[in-house]
Amino acid sequence: MGTYGSRSIAVGGTAIIKAMEKVEAKAKKIASHLLEASEGDIVIENGEFKVTGTDKSIALPMLALAAYTAHNLPDGMEPGLKETAFYDPTNFTFPAGAYICELEVDFRHRQDLLCQFRRRRRFRPADQPDDCRRPGPWRPRARHRPGVLEGAVYDANGQLVTASFMDYTMPRADDLPSFKLNHTPTLCPGNPLGVKGCGEAGAIGASAAVINAITDAIGNNRLEMPATPDRVWHAIHG
Repeated sequence: MGTYGSRSIAVGGTAIIKAMEKVEAKAKKIASHLLEASEGDIVIENGEFKVTGTDKSIALPMLALAAYTAHNLPDGMEPGLKETAFYDPTNFTFPAGAYICELEVDFRHRQDLLCQFRRRRRFRPADQPDDCRRPGPWRPRARHRPGVLEGAVYDANGQLVTASFMDYTMPRADDLPSFKLNHTPTLCPGNPLGVKGCGEAGAIGASAAVINAITDAIGNNRLEMPATPDRVWHAIHG
């Protein structure tokens, strides 16, 4: 139904695992039949189905070929290794996190500078723990990085005027802070994998921490995102 709600691994991933378990169970039945061994003695190692304690084995491609040619299958078994699984989660996932931002605001009244603020030690190792999923090869660390404050500008006719980098400033290295990530994984009870969604974790938590730090520094809570130098300057002197 599309990508939304940070559910890809928690819901779709669980369905994949359940389908894989069905395929594995059927493949072990076929392997035990071809290798003339008990199904309980079949193990999967390095892409092969092996009989424990012996040198008898069959590689996955050969087992798949046997499954689809169907010349030598257990009685009553349908050909193929194709399975379908559905998963309806018992509850939502609940990721969590903590964000601390330290910054300095330059109050100089220079027209060319307006108001620059320098983000300093934006995230320290102990200050950005994300509790969003259990460790695993599917965890994209890049998605944990905080979102950059951006702004889409439209003219009076509704035409987007920041549609390209010809009129929208590309952030440079000195515009970005240094930050480190930390994780405190707590297994989610709502799905067998124990995973949680985290697609927007950095962008949501980090943005609020940055704006709160700026408003705290200038003593004015009336500041809208994105915190451009012009907006910060007017928030200070408005």
